[in-house]
This record gives sequence, C-alpha cells and structure tokens, in this order.
Amino acid sequence: MGMLGLKIDVDTYWGMRNGVPRLLRTLRDFHVQGTFFLSIGPDNSGRAVLQLIKNPRFLKKMMRTKAASLYGWKTAFYGTLLSAPMIALSFPDLVFQIMDEGHEVQFHAWDHRRWQDELTVKSERWIEQWFDAGISGFEKLTGRKPTAFGAPSWLIDDRVLQIIQKYHFEYLSCTRAKAPFIHDNPVILEIPSDLPCFEELDPRKDVAILSNMISDGGNHVLPVHAEVEGGIFEEKFRELLKTALAGGVKITGLDGMKAGLDVRHLTRRKHRMELLPGRHSPCAV
Repeated sequence: MGMLGLKIDVDTYWGMRNGVPRLLRTLRDFHVQGTFFLSIGPDNSGRAVLQLIKNPRFLKKMMRTKAASLYGWKTAFYGTLLSAPMIALSFPDLVFQIMDEGHEVQFHAWDHRRWQDELTVKSERWIEQWFDAGISGFEKLTGRKPTAFGAPSWLIDDRVLQIIQKYHFEYLSCTRAKAPFIHDNPVILEIPSDLPCFEELDPRKDVAILSNMISDGGNHVLPVHAEVEGGIFEEKFRELLKTALAGGVKITGLDGMKAGLDVRHLTRRKHRMELLPGRHSPCAV
C-alpha cells in the first residue's frame, strides 16, 4: 500500500525545545519513525523582519499561518533585540533522546535564517564556513558526521552542490519533486519532498487533501516541521498518521525510503527554482 517518509525539519529554538518533545510523543504513540533534520547553530529568526518589508508574500504567509502561535513571540526577536540562542546545541540530551528512540538524525542547517535570506548573495567561502560550523556542531552532538543534508527552505544552487561533495553525504533531501532522482552534478541521490506542508494548504481541508494523496499506493515524503506538527497542528498530524496507518501505509524515516530504492534505475535530473503554491519564496524543484 505504499510508504510515507517523514522528513522532520527543526528550524528554531522554540521548535527544538517545545515541538520536538511533542513530535516524539506523537511518533511514539503511533509506533512509527521519522528523520529529524536538525538546525544546529544560532536562531536568528528575528532577522525575518526584513522579509516582512521586502516580500509581501512572506507577510501574507505569517498572517495566514498565525506565526505568533507557531513560533512564540520571543522567536520574533532572536538575533535582533534578543541574542540568538543555539538551537540543537542547546539540547544535547534531547538530541540523544531522538536517536535513542530509533529515529534517523541528519543535518539541516547551521544558521537557518541567514541561509534562507542570504544564500544567493553570499560567497562560496561563506557557504563552506556555514557547512563546517554546522557539521562540527552535529558531530559534537551525535558523535558522528551526518550522512544526509536537507537544505533550509529547499534552497540550493550550483555552488552548494559542488561544495557538498567534500562532505560525502549518502543522500540529499533538498528539493520538492515527485519522486527520488539522481542529481546530475554532482552525482548523488535525492529523496525529495513530494507532498505539500500542512501550512501550505487550506486548513479546512488539509488532512483530507494529504490523505487522498497518500492513499494512491505510491511512496511519498511529507515535510514536517517541529514548530507546526509539534505545535498547533499536532492534532491534524495525528489524524493524518491514523488515516495513513489504517490504509495500510508504512510510515518510516528517509533511511527507510532509501533502503528500498534501486539507484541504478533512477533518472538524472537538474534542479531549477520555482515558486510553489503556499510558499513565499522559490524552492528547488
């Protein structure tokens, strides 16, 4: 009946402190696993105020998703009026708990906000330093190097794809696409998110929409956010998991998806950027 991979991004200090424990409880209740992509370093979420001015779509998204309820008021000032707290590095015991409960843990970001807002204007040296800091922090927390990378906000460019070769990732999850593929250059497996996020959908219909997509018997990856499904959308997430399991869908982390892939039969593709429905900025597709 197909598989549902859970790609769980942790973007903020609030999400790590409050959302991750709630998500762990939910996954424990349903006896399922997921892949946690962790932001390691500073939470500079307060810098998003610049996007409120520059990008009307971002303001619209913040209003539509009730951002204050999702992220908490302090988050809006981190990195500006309040100092930027470290995200995963502030919670080593929680990182250990994620791993101890059998979930895959991988690298998402050093500074999520600055990558999201500034990647396109930063130098290659800045990108390298960003990876070096994040991977060093990841290794400090987990005792190993990450074997996968999921880019913040699905934002990558050709420079990123060249730089990541030095880190020898086994797979990436950096795009929104219908099915796994092989990046053309460098040659590396991509396990993309093919389903929309809860916050990109009509909140009156989102569970039904996602349930219908998942029930087709195919394999899918759902992008989950600690701040969302571990927050005000927790009950909707639980409803989706219940429906999927009742329909015979196997729920797993991306490592489980990867184990079932025959990379010899996957197509090589080149990513491009596109503004998807419900998003405020283009994603790699």
